[in-house]
Amino acid sequence: MNIHEYQAKEVLRKFGGVTLKGGIATTADEAVQAAKNIGGHLWVVKAQIHAGGRGKGGGVKIAKSLDEVRQLSENMIGMTLVTHQTGPEGKEVNKVFIEQGCDIAKEYYVAALLDRANGRVTMMASSEGGMDIEEVAAKTPEKIFKVVIDPVTGLMPFQARQLAFAIGMKGAVVNKAVKAFISLYKAYEGTDCSLAEINPLVETKDGEVIVLDAKMNFDSNSLFRHPEIVELRDLTEEDPAEVEASKYDLAFIKLDGNIGCLVNGAGLAMATMDIIQLHGGSPANFLDVGGGANKEKVTAAFKIILNDPNVKGILVNIFGGIMKCDIIAEGVIAASKELGLKVPLVVRLQGTNVEEGKKLLAQSGLNILPADDLTDAATKIVSAIKGGK
Repeated sequence: MNIHEYQAKEVLRKFGGVTLKGGIATTADEAVQAAKNIGGHLWVVKAQIHAGGRGKGGGVKIAKSLDEVRQLSENMIGMTLVTHQTGPEGKEVNKVFIEQGCDIAKEYYVAALLDRANGRVTMMASSEGGMDIEEVAAKTPEKIFKVVIDPVTGLMPFQARQLAFAIGMKGAVVNKAVKAFISLYKAYEGTDCSLAEINPLVETKDGEVIVLDAKMNFDSNSLFRHPEIVELRDLTEEDPAEVEASKYDLAFIKLDGNIGCLVNGAGLAMATMDIIQLHGGSPANFLDVGGGANKEKVTAAFKIILNDPNVKGILVNIFGGIMKCDIIAEGVIAASKELGLKVPLVVRLQGTNVEEGKKLLAQSGLNILPADDLTDAATKIVSAIKGGK
């Protein structure tokens, strides 16, 4: 789960992070009022979408008067912002964040994330703040520094100081940076993040260390422990099909192909997508109904697939263990009849209650192509959507 910049800053403040004054707005009038509440004569108008690269796309602008705040907000709210992370289709801006301006002396990058190579949370920092870390890694990897954090002790002050010195901080700024790094780590651990990033963390001309932009992603499997984080979810930023899938605890990701996939087990789902592509097809989704799905859950999954206008055929690939094949068959039949199945459907069933499942499908009256194995299933669905050629 992702959240907006202004929300990430709210979370970081609870753990000791230092941020500037700001206010959220969904209209130009609200933006002007937010600027008045902040005070001063310099503000930054920031589009709030779940994607990076907003500045390069025209989603971050400086305003030197209330009239400029109004004009910039009017231009941003409702616009489609295209960045390297949104793809060419872009994202619609529904709200803007009005933030106090500041005099920046230096920008840095810092993030906490899980390093799968060593199985530990790692904090990384760079003197190249404000840039995409991927670009820094590609062009100047020597400017990225890391410390591996022991889960028993957490981020130690000496490790935070090592990072501060490594990225060129000096004097009193170092101690303030240490506090910023530790607060970031505490936020990461305290909210079960998968990524907590500050880019840039800035040193101001008067020697303060401030979170100027922040990004936080959360492990969806841990959200039951954090109802306060769940409340920050912005459904308008998510694909409607993925939102619907989350209601039934389905692991669903929409893709660009035209063959819908309904599979149980993440590994089997990945293998199914791979073999579809191997035989010349293109998967329309990743969908794992899980090992303990019931009829209602399977029916919901099938509906989500059929509601995608790009889907020209469906491949159901089930290996029944805890998930019984007859339950899958009942869900497929119910959803197909309710929505009116008009595309080719290939079903491969193996495992628990497989004969009962096959019998149900055969007696359903639906036009279903049975498959004996995964290769057979992939070739049949690819052939079917190409008109049997």
